[in-house]
Amino acid sequence: MQSSYLLYACSQASQIDARQMMVQDNEMTDVLSRQERSRLMSKVKGRHTKPEMIVRKALHARGFRYRLHDRRIFGHPDLLLPKYHAAVFVHGCFWHHHERCKFAYMPKSKVDFWQAKFVANRERDLKVQARLLTEGWRVLVIWECALKDAGQLEASLLRIEHWLKSKSLYEEIA
Repeated sequence: MQSSYLLYACSQASQIDARQMMVQDNEMTDVLSRQERSRLMSKVKGRHTKPEMIVRKALHARGFRYRLHDRRIFGHPDLLLPKYHAAVFVHGCFWHHHERCKFAYMPKSKVDFWQAKFVANRERDLKVQARLLTEGWRVLVIWECALKDAGQLEASLLRIEHWLKSKSLYEEIA
């Protein structure tokens, strides 16, 4: 029984090594099959993410009321606070490719695809923010990394509250 387990483990390891070592057009291929990658990516949420829930819970506890993902507003902000005329976006550092952030890494497979995706995401973010500002909305971008560190979390939440009560038109919290 032990030898059959060892053979199985070795065969699995060699399959993984073989998949990891495949190189095509000077680009590493994915270590997962298309079906496995598709299943994994389909589980990635766009709304109600953990960072967004942290912000929502903290704002609600502080007495702020908001609308979620209002489709009537261009760009569908994560939180909309009409009383403060503020649109709040909680950006994941990976998906929105936060500059100089350790969570905004470049995947090793399909590099061209990911570079194009990150550029398109950043351009879309800038376009949405610019339009909201021209429509008279104030815009707040909160980066995921500002909410990950327990020591930085409370300071970030205080900055959010301070910004909402200020007259500032735009702010990024990272």
